[in-house]
Amino acid sequence: MVLGIETSCDDTGVAVLGFDGKVLSSLLSSQIKDHAAFGGVVPELASRKHQEAIIPLVRAAFSDAGIDDPAGETGLVAVTAGPGLMGSLLVGVMTAKGLAQAWECPIIGVNHIEGHIFANRIAHEGLDPPFLCLVVSGGHTEVILVRDWGNYELVGKTRDDAAGECYDKVAKILGLSYPGGPEVDRLAREGDPAAFDLPVPMSGTREVEFSFSGLKTAVLWAVSRIRDEKKEVPVADLCAAFQKATVASLLGKVCLASELTGIKRVCISGGVSANSALREAFRDRFRENVYIPPMDLCTDNAAMIAAAGLERFLRFGPSGLDMTPDPSASIA
Repeated sequence: MVLGIETSCDDTGVAVLGFDGKVLSSLLSSQIKDHAAFGGVVPELASRKHQEAIIPLVRAAFSDAGIDDPAGETGLVAVTAGPGLMGSLLVGVMTAKGLAQAWECPIIGVNHIEGHIFANRIAHEGLDPPFLCLVVSGGHTEVILVRDWGNYELVGKTRDDAAGECYDKVAKILGLSYPGGPEVDRLAREGDPAAFDLPVPMSGTREVEFSFSGLKTAVLWAVSRIRDEKKEVPVADLCAAFQKATVASLLGKVCLASELTGIKRVCISGGVSANSALREAFRDRFRENVYIPPMDLCTDNAAMIAAAGLERFLRFGPSGLDMTPDPSASIA
């Protein structure tokens, strides 16, 4: 069996995967309620919560998988080694090292972005490279050319805010609860996207790059102007206009990447891939050539880390016990 551990940010994930790639169990301990009062993730609090959750979650994952002897049946421990929050990564990596030493089995460090790519491999049997993958979340907005498993090229990324981060900041401007992405998505369905003419970031360039700070500022100015006029802010309309511009930016740059690389198959992954408008837009544009994971594989999870770790182990061998977390690790 492969034990997968994911602690890159504020979700503690543990999964058990067979060497045939079948997910036997996948559990997640969320910290949303712990961080909601602060309007975002507090790194020190996140690492403490990981420490509380991880060992009970490991026990529960093996129990759910029907494994009575983890020490005897675990052939690999796969753990997120970066990018992410240093304190959070340390909890996962040190736990993985301890278990691997105690059970006398190999360990493999996994890039968190590579994990998100593998969410679609779990979900779509027969998905093989080459393809483009848009990894879009609270911390990442990147287009990656997957030439082969383990062979990646960064085609483009955001200059500033990640798309998911921008969703959360816009939600805060509009007085919505944390995390903001699901709230903005829900209200956008009720609003008029034409009510506000918000800019589509980087739409005038021929570079595969993103920028969302200006769009966030445009929403802030619109809200300030409305409040200065002593009017009620049309939250649903602003959500709809913001979401329309964001989705147009993401889709447009992936279309550009497809044109420049000649790659027609596209995957999306990461927390923002759960967004209803984004999923609909990519399905309309790429039809049978788009791959999108189910909701439980969009956000951070350990099943994707176990799957990526198994493939990397079989191709390249294990990591050493001197492996250290890298908060700014790049996939390419």
